[in-house]
Amino acid sequence: MNAKEVFLKHQSQISKNPICLEVSHAKGIYIYDKKNKKYIDLVAGVSACTLGHSNKKINQSIKAQLEKYTHVMVYGEFIQKPQVKLAKKLADNLPKKLNCSYFVNSGTEAIEGAIKLAKRTTNKSEIIFCKNSYHGSTHGSLSFMGNEERKSNYRPLLPGGKMIRFNSLLDLKSIDKNTAAVIIELVQSGSGFKVASKIWVKKIKELCKKFGAILIFDEIQTCYGRTGKLFGFQKYKITPDIICIAKGMGGGMPIGCFISSNKIMSNLKEKPILGHITTFGGHPINCIASLKTLEILLETNLITEINSKEKLFRKLLNHKKIKKINGTGLMLGVEFENEIICDRVIKKCRKNGLLTFYFLFEKNSMRISPPLTITKKEIQKSCQIIINSINECL
Repeated sequence: MNAKEVFLKHQSQISKNPICLEVSHAKGIYIYDKKNKKYIDLVAGVSACTLGHSNKKINQSIKAQLEKYTHVMVYGEFIQKPQVKLAKKLADNLPKKLNCSYFVNSGTEAIEGAIKLAKRTTNKSEIIFCKNSYHGSTHGSLSFMGNEERKSNYRPLLPGGKMIRFNSLLDLKSIDKNTAAVIIELVQSGSGFKVASKIWVKKIKELCKKFGAILIFDEIQTCYGRTGKLFGFQKYKITPDIICIAKGMGGGMPIGCFISSNKIMSNLKEKPILGHITTFGGHPINCIASLKTLEILLETNLITEINSKEKLFRKLLNHKKIKKINGTGLMLGVEFENEIICDRVIKKCRKNGLLTFYFLFEKNSMRISPPLTITKKEIQKSCQIIINSINECL
């Protein structure tokens, strides 16, 4: 059996028609298949490979840590330098009330931990979430996904969820004394990168303060730096009670984190003790990769260059078949007239050596979320391939 046959028979599939691109190696913004065909990668592992593939400095930090130790103990018992250094670096670059980190394995586990922490802190159970939100696929996160089609076959889910419309000021009347938490994405990752209104977010913050609810920002795809700020909420000048990060924070390695104040996080210490447990959370290899990713971003101009790169994408992706471009920074959703055109363009781009992808809830939109290291010359080349692919589809 060849690799494709083994993949299809012995590896669980999540769609009827997987892409089946057999990867040979990856470097920078490029992925190479087994025939050594080169693809420009505008997906970046779904916003995960912040500094591109096989980043030399990240790889060196991983190799150095491998020589010391890998997993030694369940999270939160032993002092491990990669965890400690990363926690301190995060605290140094976040508002004072976000000074305590809990490292986990993924974005959905960060959401699970944040939901538990909000319930434990408020002694309430109602969670407000948004239509077309995506927070992960485990049962708790799925309970607060804003798409019934994707969760209906897994019911019963957690009770107490209440859905509001994204950017609807009218729907904010749902926030009241029974609300434990409001969880929102500042840029909706599943619906074509729709961006939250500053007025809407400000009003949510006011209502959470009024009713003693916890405000949770899901920044799993916006961190680190993808919006043009280290964290997306910095564009709003509003600090949440809990922030959840993952994907891009690992530089390609699997890690997640929920961050709050030391006071709120201490609620996991008692009633009951061991309020959230993870064996491999805060794995030293993943933490050192995340630390190096963060250090590189803070030491270079990559984040300050995001806005000009966004403008270049928007300028060059000018075609009569493109209705509009949603999103911010290097998380852009190119919207077409319908999903048939979008599907054809994505497949044609792949044939022409460029990788892009779909969104969960917006089938008429195409994802652009490249490594932040993409150069302006590479953006120009990418946009030319996309425009040519659209013309070929016509």
